[in-house]
Amino acid sequence: MTLTELRYIVTLAQEQHFGRAADRCHVSQPTLSIAVKKLEDELGVALFERTKTRVQPTPLGEQIVAQAHRVLEQTAAIKDIADAGKDQLSSPLAVGAIFTIGPYLLPQFIPHLQKLASRMPLYVEEGYTATLGKKLRNGELDVIIVALPFTEPDVVTQPLFDESFVVLMPHNHPLANRDAIDPRDLDDQDVLLLGEGHCFRDQVLATCPHLQSTEERASQRIHTAAEGSTLETLRHMVASGLGITILPLSAAQTSLYAPNLLVTRPFTEPAPKRTLALAWRASFPRHKAIDVLRKAIQVSSEAYWNYSTQREPGASGLMVENNQW
Repeated sequence: MTLTELRYIVTLAQEQHFGRAADRCHVSQPTLSIAVKKLEDELGVALFERTKTRVQPTPLGEQIVAQAHRVLEQTAAIKDIADAGKDQLSSPLAVGAIFTIGPYLLPQFIPHLQKLASRMPLYVEEGYTATLGKKLRNGELDVIIVALPFTEPDVVTQPLFDESFVVLMPHNHPLANRDAIDPRDLDDQDVLLLGEGHCFRDQVLATCPHLQSTEERASQRIHTAAEGSTLETLRHMVASGLGITILPLSAAQTSLYAPNLLVTRPFTEPAPKRTLALAWRASFPRHKAIDVLRKAIQVSSEAYWNYSTQREPGASGLMVENNQW
């Protein structure tokens, strides 16, 4: 029994498909299949029930996979402890970011991070919140940038800043004449949202519940972009005249279009918003790496300055761990 085999069965249980599990493990499908069968033969039990369309753990397999998951977490903790004895700003840092923040925040903070920790190699990955959470727990990522609420066992979160939502629309849209948009003004509008699985979609619907007062009304008024779409896709759809959309402020501030083609309007108070945060394993020992990442993000983000000014009018400088500078 090897750690590699344990990683294979954990991934296979998550994906329930040999091909996808092999891709995630960066091996061929036959290699993964042979390794799983070898472990089953060694243990003398069937870990997975195989059909033509699906692979799922047996009841006993679920227990073994859960234990394997714990073993892998502890293995990652051992590596973290070993890394603690090294220079915390010279080892690679694996950072994950949700799709709706990565394209807008990464280009801002990476140059600052390179100045603050020039010897620290950086690995960056974008993904869904659930996927990033799993990779964080498994030790594949060291820290992730997500929107709160985010709850995982043995994971620490710390807010970075609040980011307001705004309405994006064509410049000649009737609502463009208003200084601010009441959420109920969207009741009879064609509102474009991300597909299922994006946490930003859930945040919008949670803060503007009238958009889905009933399933029937929601289906009539909310147009969903194709699954896997991005905020940029929504922007293009708005530019094409297909409707209006709601974006986080960072995504609304960049545009490839001619001036005045699209406009944004804030919401009336209390305006909907999201809180972005860093999340890392409680056992992760490289606190200096977390601190320098936080500092780079906050230095580069205008949203942070609005956040800190609103929450701590008398404060100066940036916020670090324990709110001390």
